[in-house]
Amino acid sequence: MERPAWAPPGIDISVPSVSRIYDYYLGGSHNFEVDRQTARRAMEFMPGLPKIMQANRAFMRRAVRHAVAEGVTQFLDIGSGIPTFGNVHEIAQAATPQARVVYVDHDPVAVAHSRAVLTGDEHTGIVAADLRKPREILAAPEVARLLDLGRPVALLLVAVLHFLEEADDPYAAVAELRDALAPGSLLILTHASYEGIPLPAEVAGGTVGVYRDIRNPLVMRSGEEIRGFFDGFELLEPGLVSMPDWRPDRPEGGEDAETPEDPYAFSGFGGVGRKA
Repeated sequence: MERPAWAPPGIDISVPSVSRIYDYYLGGSHNFEVDRQTARRAMEFMPGLPKIMQANRAFMRRAVRHAVAEGVTQFLDIGSGIPTFGNVHEIAQAATPQARVVYVDHDPVAVAHSRAVLTGDEHTGIVAADLRKPREILAAPEVARLLDLGRPVALLLVAVLHFLEEADDPYAAVAELRDALAPGSLLILTHASYEGIPLPAEVAGGTVGVYRDIRNPLVMRSGEEIRGFFDGFELLEPGLVSMPDWRPDRPEGGEDAETPEDPYAFSGFGGVGRKA
């Protein structure tokens, strides 16, 4: 297997990575053949996976713009993945040049490419850390340099919590991050679920099996279980909904500018909560 020139030293290119698989779904180029093979296997069960990821990104962009409109200009994006067009710092800084963003990921490829993309951007940083260890994230020098935790922060947990099993105590991790944030902070969250998928659960479960095979279990939680991550936050309207249904962009005529025809786009949930 030929090693791409952009692959960071020490990376085993024979082992698939969820962040590189996600990059492939979005049409990115920073993925290896093993990632593409795994993605194609998952798509044999759920061919609409790229549509789900596109809906996820569109939700994230709308939520970031909403945060800026509310006066929140600090962003902590955990599980940020490989930088692609329309990332958090681009959306936020387009809305306000004062926006500060810290990305967090534990994938060395995602971290290396984030550093390359962010060279020269003094308002954006990257931290190599894991959501399972929130204290390490909060204590990171880049967080201290860029974010004032005494003021509201938008915490993004977009398409990441479903990779934490119950043994990882994901609710405790979110609660620890919440407790470190100032009142007025926002939680921007998306999560996979069997609810909304236009397939029988036993068929969609084939995709879950693919992720289990690569030792990155995909935990499909119910809407009620996902709502539990918002403990301590007030869910903003329209609540926890399918991602295209969260405040879709509307042109002047009033018609929805984002009406995905593919039913897969309505799989899973997204929501935004505000800390009182």
